[in-house]
Amino acid sequence: MSVLNGISVSVGPVLFKAACPDCRSRFELAAGALRLAIGGSRRTTFYSFTCPECGSAVRKPAGERIVELLTGGGVRTLRLHSTV
Repeated sequence: MSVLNGISVSVGPVLFKAACPDCRSRFELAAGALRLAIGGSRRTTFYSFTCPECGSAVRKPAGERIVELLTGGGVRTLRLHSTV
């Protein structure tokens, strides 16, 4: 529960719309079902999840806006570091 202008507001869990490229199913996932990896470039910044329909491991690129939405929605984030 949060307070907005003195009014108590009950906020439910955040759900994210997603789709599986393998089985083409569309569904909603809770923050706990997603993982976000932030790397040093666009190629190494992505989010991943397991398709609840077919069980495929899905990995999709995450631009700045997606990163902002996922982190704001409570998705666990892993920061990737260079070994150089």
